[in-house]
Amino acid sequence: MSPTALGIDVGGSSLKVARVDPATQALVSPFHSVPTPQPATPAALVQLFAQLAQQLAPADPVGIALPCVVQHGIARSAANIDPGWIDFDCAAAARVALGRPVTVLNDADAAGLAEMRWGAGKGEQGVVLLLTFGTGIGSALFHEGRLLPNTELGHLQVDGREAEHQASARVRTLESLDWPSWAMRVNRVLAEYHALFWPDLIILGGSISQDFALFEPYLQCRAPVRAAQFMAQAGAMGAALAAIEEL
Repeated sequence: MSPTALGIDVGGSSLKVARVDPATQALVSPFHSVPTPQPATPAALVQLFAQLAQQLAPADPVGIALPCVVQHGIARSAANIDPGWIDFDCAAAARVALGRPVTVLNDADAAGLAEMRWGAGKGEQGVVLLLTFGTGIGSALFHEGRLLPNTELGHLQVDGREAEHQASARVRTLESLDWPSWAMRVNRVLAEYHALFWPDLIILGGSISQDFALFEPYLQCRAPVRAAQFMAQAGAMGAALAAIEEL
C-alpha cells in the first residue's frame, strides 16, 4: 500500500488537489488549485486528472470527488457540471487513463470523511451533518461516524426553491448579499434540515468556511454549528483518504 494518496476535488470553477499522508493527516506537498475546464466534459476532466496525477504523484492511488451522485464509481447526476457526466463511469475511465487505482465519490461526502476522521467532526457520535457552501450546497450525513452517501440536500425544496438557489456562496456573491442577509437565508435552510434529521452537530464547509467568523454571529440553529477545520481543502483530503481506504 502506498503511504500517500492524491485527492482531486472537482468544483464548478476550480479543481483542488491535495497529496496526503493518512498516517500523519498532513499534506505532503503544496495544495494546488487549477481552473475547471469549460465545458467540464468527462473527456476534458479525465485528461486533466491524468496530467495532474502524473505531475504531482506518479505512483499514488487517486481519489476523485465529483459534484454528482456517485454509485460504484458511476456519476448519476450533474447539477453543477457538464450534463455529459450523467451515467459516465468515471472510475473505469480514470483507471485506464491514469494506470493506477482510482476511487470516485461525491464531493461533499469526501469533505465529510476528512472532517469526521481528522477535523471538526473527529470523535463526534450521533448524527452529524456537514454542508459545503460553494457553487451549490453539498451535504454529507453521518450516524455514529458512518456515512450515508449521496444525500444531495442542496436540492431540497425550501420555501418553493432549491436550497442552493437561495443560500449558496455563489448566490451570495451574485446577489451582493451582506453577511446578515445571507445568514438569514442559511438559517431558513438549516431549520429545514434540522426538522428532517435532528443532527447533534452541523459543520459548515466549502469556500465560505474561511469567513465563518464574519457570519457566525448571525446564525441561528437548534444544533451546534461549527466551521470545517480544513475549509476548502476538505474535499481533496477526503478523496485521498477514500483512495487509501479502498486499497
